[in-house]
Amino acid sequence: MSEPVILADVVRNGFVESRHRGSVVVTDADGAVAWSVGVVDEPMFPRSSNKPMQALGMLRHGLPLDGRLLALAGASHSGEPFHVDGVREILALAKLDESALQTPPAYPIEDATRDAWVRAGHGPERITMNCSGKHAAMLLTCVVNGWSIEDYRSPDHPLQQVIRTAVEDTAGEKVSYVAVDGCGAPILAISLAGLARSFGLFAAAAPGTLEARVKDAFRAFPEYASGSTRDEAALMRAVPGLFCKVGAESVYAVGLEDGRGIALKVEDGTPRARAVVMAAVLRMLGVEHEVVEQQTRFPLYGGGVEVGAVVPHAPTYT
Repeated sequence: MSEPVILADVVRNGFVESRHRGSVVVTDADGAVAWSVGVVDEPMFPRSSNKPMQALGMLRHGLPLDGRLLALAGASHSGEPFHVDGVREILALAKLDESALQTPPAYPIEDATRDAWVRAGHGPERITMNCSGKHAAMLLTCVVNGWSIEDYRSPDHPLQQVIRTAVEDTAGEKVSYVAVDGCGAPILAISLAGLARSFGLFAAAAPGTLEARVKDAFRAFPEYASGSTRDEAALMRAVPGLFCKVGAESVYAVGLEDGRGIALKVEDGTPRARAVVMAAVLRMLGVEHEVVEQQTRFPLYGGGVEVGAVVPHAPTYT
């Protein structure tokens, strides 16, 4: 039986201090598995990497968003002022305010933004929770369709049923388990291969399709889909046609414009190896860019000085 493999080494002053294990899969444009290590065909929770599929489900049922607000609808945003303003714009289209959000109160997830928020006298709020853009879009979709908004997070709600269909359609497999995500909305289990397949489909989607609307929104407004300083935004700005989304518990999915998909999960769930592993896979696939090269290292410090890094475990990427 397959098991997670070593994906990254934690090297301090030349000494391998720790290792991160996990699983990675690359799918071809036809959805077939082209390369994999670890466990890629068993159920896993994509967490927020599901958000593009969730946005697709909403677009199929009348969500009237494009561009930056559609990117925000699929975001795990940093809570920057423009994110908060955008969430309010989406809510205003539904003639609702932030009291309708059923996200748990939270601080902005980006450190500098959180610190500025606190200095301004704010505490944790529903609108600064990183999933508030998705929840605002869910509320707007419900209003457009005349669905109830009080129970929009229920797995049995019509909104969540159409989202489930979109996930299954793009992953090419059935959802195997339903749980509650950190934001309170349902999270749907698929395989890592299914997640990669979905991202390849979005990235190669033909102009004018709903999938292309999602992909184009992310690529045109990567700071709305994540944050101004986030590694995902840097990657989408750098590599033509690349479309990506991270998820909690160190999940990461990328689609390339030729239809290939990549999905990974670091087994221990810590995020520091996530971008390192994805950069290593991109480099293995021949994707070359200064940003990709930069992201193959996560620096480690000792006494305020860089003394090492989290780096790809080289034998894995051959």
